[in-house]
Amino acid sequence: MNFSKAAARARARVRMTVRQRRNTAADRSPSGKTTAQTPAEAVAAAAAAQASPRGAMSRAEIRQVFFGLMMAVFLAALNQTIIATALPTIGRTFHDFENLSWVVTAYLLTSTAVAPLYGKLADLFGRRTMILVAIGLFMAGSAAAAAAPNMVMLIVGRGLQGIGGGGILPVCQSVMADVVAPRERGRYQAYMGVVWVTSSVIGPVFGGLLAEHLHWSIIFWINVPLALCAAALTHIHLRRIPRHDRRHKLDVLGAALMMASCIPILLALTWGGTQLPWLSAPILGLIALSAVLTGLLSWRLATADEPFLPLSVLKNPVMRMGTTSAALAMGVSIGLTIVVPMYFEVAHHLSATESGIALIPLAMTTPGSLLSGQAMLHWKHYKRAPMIGLVFALVALAFLIWRPDMGLAYAVVLMGVVGTAIGLVYPITTVSIQNAVPNHQVGIAMGALNFFRSLASAFIVAVLGAILLAGLGVSVSRGGGRTMSVIETVATAGPGTALVFRWVFLASFVFLALSLLFLHFMEERPLRTTVQPADPPVAPPPAR
Repeated sequence: MNFSKAAARARARVRMTVRQRRNTAADRSPSGKTTAQTPAEAVAAAAAAQASPRGAMSRAEIRQVFFGLMMAVFLAALNQTIIATALPTIGRTFHDFENLSWVVTAYLLTSTAVAPLYGKLADLFGRRTMILVAIGLFMAGSAAAAAAPNMVMLIVGRGLQGIGGGGILPVCQSVMADVVAPRERGRYQAYMGVVWVTSSVIGPVFGGLLAEHLHWSIIFWINVPLALCAAALTHIHLRRIPRHDRRHKLDVLGAALMMASCIPILLALTWGGTQLPWLSAPILGLIALSAVLTGLLSWRLATADEPFLPLSVLKNPVMRMGTTSAALAMGVSIGLTIVVPMYFEVAHHLSATESGIALIPLAMTTPGSLLSGQAMLHWKHYKRAPMIGLVFALVALAFLIWRPDMGLAYAVVLMGVVGTAIGLVYPITTVSIQNAVPNHQVGIAMGALNFFRSLASAFIVAVLGAILLAGLGVSVSRGGGRTMSVIETVATAGPGTALVFRWVFLASFVFLALSLLFLHFMEERPLRTTVQPADPPVAPPPAR
């Protein structure tokens, strides 16, 4: 019995000695001397431990995150295409065709204006928070539009939709920058392009079917379950994405000036040449107002302690050149998508349905995006892929300029070349910009990218539309602002009218050539093969 007690006491002494040695080793510095932590050092150590990454995300986890992002982007993309074929039915229901264009314009204005704001807020408060806010506002706007009793309330609902929809794409792009290394990011950007193409194909079909056989409000009600599904997926799967917490101050005045400066110019580009003459007092007044607000924004960006759009982002050469190249390419793509169906009807006497089918090769930018993703994955000089593609696109447009009345098969093939080439530009420019800015500024960079792409698209669409209307002999004073006037002109056009589109293709050639030039001057920096770690929280200064 005494032997057992002695053995128990011996085991207790051994355990105590082991604990003391472990504690002594933990308290020693690498030099072997004992150190004492100050309170500030203890807080900093705890913050660093809290912010330490939990390891890189596996491919399975990235796929789960990406699936949630694809659902959110599909929600925004489908909304932009499903509404087009339902507009005539909406106009007949409310007996209001004069204000029908505002159903599209309201969404365009608000979504463009808030894109940079979402990017900045995502850098401040986290990606998951802001994408859930964007989806929630989009869902609320969809419900308001579906329940609208008149055209005014429908336009208000569409504006609220735009406030939410304008934040979905830039925040999703920022999330991709957080979880996927730049070298592999092009592949996922290409997959995201599939979402846009899918929505472009099925959106108009579903919109027409729902409006014709059921009720136009269903095209908005359908967004509610889709939004709830997207919110659930992003809420669950975006928990593990790294945060980039920094002490920021939101420049409210700068944000207001940036949003206010774009609205007058967008209105001028939307109304000019269609509802009002370009040299009319309202159009010139809107352009002047936009110029004044832009000047005030420039002053604010130069004088603010922490400007809404940091000068370091604007001065980044990759940001400047990449954004300009992408904006010009996207503007040409959207402009041709609007004008080319009329070209098929005039030059090749296709019906509206047949023109839509012939347009698919131009809208199919996904093959180019996939090729671009592979170029970033395997090529050191990844910029060569879109540059080669744009050269082929310029050759294709040159043939269309030379012979706009060529055979249908040749025209469709050339349009496919242009669409594929433009698809090569998007992933390269987006990933290059993400690779060139710090992770805590990726959100504002993506917001600015989408902002300037929308502005450039509106400008190029206005230019191509003005060229086409002038060539067809349609002016505002002759009723050119009315859609029926354009339709009647096209319907009675002779074979020589196809030559009018030569000038449309020439303008597209010039814009794409500029896109190639800016892409050439964009710096080709090596793409990182790892994801940047999260920034640790800032520790308080040491007490004195």
